[in-house]
Amino acid sequence: MSKYKITLNGKSYEIEVEALKEGEAKAAASTAKAPVSAAPAVKAAPAAAPSAKAAAAPVSCGAGSVSAPMPGTILRVNKAAGDAVKAGEAVVVLEAMKMENDISSPKDGVIKSLAVNKGDTVASGQFLFEVE
Repeated sequence: MSKYKITLNGKSYEIEVEALKEGEAKAAASTAKAPVSAAPAVKAAPAAAPSAKAAAAPVSCGAGSVSAPMPGTILRVNKAAGDAVKAGEAVVVLEAMKMENDISSPKDGVIKSLAVNKGDTVASGQFLFEVE
């Protein structure tokens, strides 16, 4: 039997571990009902649920500048420099975590500059396009 000392969240615990022979290990695995633990259960702090609306919202760098809200790959570019666009109209489609996210124009206007092409990989906060 081996003894180990484990420190968890600043509190130390001493545990003993017994090695089982191959036949005993198979029998123990098939009859085990619940794991045995010398340390008390530790609950993880609940993670804040991400807001789907916040994830798809473009990050604005300036009045008409739009940046990527998350890292991903550009699937489609729906507009080109010089094209007219309406507020809320999808200019590019960004794939992130196997989901397609429309990155829309923040206002009515004309695409002043477009910094991405289909297939480009972008980082969170990277400039995508500007509407004037």
